[in-house]
Amino acid sequence: MPVAKAGLGAASPPDPQTLLRSREYLRLLVLAALIGVPVSAVAFGFLALVGELQPLIYTDLPKALGFDGTPLWWPLPLLAVGGLLVGLTVQYLPGHGGHEPTAGFRAAGVPTPIELPGIFLAALATLCFAAVLGPESPLLALGGGLAAGAVRMVKRDPPEQVSAVLGAAGSFAAISSLLGSPLLGAFLLMEASGLGGATMALVLLPGLLASGIGALIFIGLGSWTGLGTYSLALHDVPKATLPTAAEFGWALVIGLSAACVGVGIRWLAVRLRTHVERRRVPATVVMGLVVAGLAIGYAEGTGKAASDVLYSGDTALDPLLTHSAAYSAGALLLLVVCKGLAYCVSLSSFRGGPVFPAMFVGAAGGILFSHLPGLTLVAGFAMGIGAMSAAMLRLPLVSVLLATLLIGAQGLTVMPLVIVAVVVSYVATARLTPPPAPEAGHPEPGQRPGRAQQ
Repeated sequence: MPVAKAGLGAASPPDPQTLLRSREYLRLLVLAALIGVPVSAVAFGFLALVGELQPLIYTDLPKALGFDGTPLWWPLPLLAVGGLLVGLTVQYLPGHGGHEPTAGFRAAGVPTPIELPGIFLAALATLCFAAVLGPESPLLALGGGLAAGAVRMVKRDPPEQVSAVLGAAGSFAAISSLLGSPLLGAFLLMEASGLGGATMALVLLPGLLASGIGALIFIGLGSWTGLGTYSLALHDVPKATLPTAAEFGWALVIGLSAACVGVGIRWLAVRLRTHVERRRVPATVVMGLVVAGLAIGYAEGTGKAASDVLYSGDTALDPLLTHSAAYSAGALLLLVVCKGLAYCVSLSSFRGGPVFPAMFVGAAGGILFSHLPGLTLVAGFAMGIGAMSAAMLRLPLVSVLLATLLIGAQGLTVMPLVIVAVVVSYVATARLTPPPAPEAGHPEPGQRPGRAQQ
């Protein structure tokens, strides 16, 4: 899609409706659909590999070594090994293992083919050895990189905009079912990339098409292999009640609390990262041991499974809600503290996505608040997810959709509460987050160039 050069007398930008009816755009849609098939199959294979390796490492291996079950200390050596593998990958392979998670969830450039192995290995070690990050960011990078690489194989020097659009379509396809709905994945990418204006539909349509194709591939492969779709879902959601005035008050409290926790996690993660970067390999091993120690401490203190703290939390949301009555207020508080710290440590050193751990920490916090008068379980659960997602992702629309679509039919009932909690969290996070330091040579607002502030 050509873009007119700026300047006096330059041709006006092409009309989006004219482009939409053009043959070139139809060819782009067909190519996006074709790309969605192999990319979604690769994404499914990656998730299936992680799903097979996690129980193999944490359940089958200790039994094979003669233990009756998984020893309490088992995460210590495994997360040390995981930290070693991630540290070596980030230090020595091209691409530094992909997206830096402390930077938040934002659009990044399409990785080159030589960077894909490092992204794959860093994500695999992070997820399989149970660091507290999710698969969404690596899948976006792998999907975009594979799609852009496929375009270059077909055409040696494709236009930059075509590569960008089809790379985005590959990212859409890669996470088409991961968040429970291809539409939700599309909103995530749209809001993260800041798409807007008259040309939004032109860029979004190929991605939506690839995402729909990808969702069908996920469903088909899940049925054929018997492995499922690896889609975020809850099964036994209690019935929600109509919001009350007290619950709107709790929405303010949950939104402010999530903002404080989210800003604290990010602040500490960024500062830990500066130490990790100085000695990448040994420091990542140490961070892995810290995550393991937090999981062991939680298990010892509550009698619950260490897996509550380990992993990203996507598969743990359903049992957490279903068995929420079995968690005391003290156990939930310790879970929020240990999971939040493990999330923070993982952000500083490992490679993965920030979405699922944020959702889990928010869900546990929302359930904890529901132990107090005036707040029901489903409302607290949904508001916690939305508010914490807004604090960590800074994507308010996606945060509302994550919380409400996840709980299905009950989501419409609690949506007004979720919206209030998300807006409060989003605004409070912006107010609590310090502005970025000015770049060298660029004066502070209100300061004249070339003169220091008095």
